[in-house]
Amino acid sequence: MNQVIRCSAILALAAMLSACAGATKQQTGTGVGAAAGAGLGAILGQAIGHNTTSTLVGAGIGAVVGGIAGNQIGAYMDSQEQDLRQVEAASIQRDHDVLTATFKSDMFFDYNSDQIKPGAYRELDRISNVLNKYPQTTIQVEGHTDSRGSDYYNQQLSERRAMSVKNALAQRGVDPRRINAVGYGESQPISSSDAMNRRVNIVINPIRQN
Repeated sequence: MNQVIRCSAILALAAMLSACAGATKQQTGTGVGAAAGAGLGAILGQAIGHNTTSTLVGAGIGAVVGGIAGNQIGAYMDSQEQDLRQVEAASIQRDHDVLTATFKSDMFFDYNSDQIKPGAYRELDRISNVLNKYPQTTIQVEGHTDSRGSDYYNQQLSERRAMSVKNALAQRGVDPRRINAVGYGESQPISSSDAMNRRVNIVINPIRQN
């Protein structure tokens, strides 16, 4: 049994190292998926065959299956990230396979208003086109304010603004079932600048197959 555990650990470690050493985002997704698949496959192989050979075979199958799933997600988000960077008004950040498009709130809204400015619709058209092109994602619209005014007022304003953006995306064909609107008020500042803290984030997560 100790030999089985050592072999499984070595396979998983090798897969993770191959993902991390000089890898692209797509390759990293492949490696991480492979590592997870290898571990699961090893367990299944041992359960089925009750011997080291079955464990190694199971780990190999698991690595292939897990690697394909990870690679697909990585490539999907790579392509979506590239398209999002064509939306000029948005600042794009990526954390693993999660994409965040940040817009200054002043672009979308007048001071103390939750009504979208007429000039913002061009950017909403652009980001809606990207979101519709990649339907295998969920979307969270986040409203943020600066610290001027009361906590209660800022919380309510941020929620209304997030809902306004959600509705605008839905009007442009984005399935509203994919979209969650949430307001954070002044609770998540990112700068000492009020202008930087007033923002709308659109956070995009891939839908992973079970």
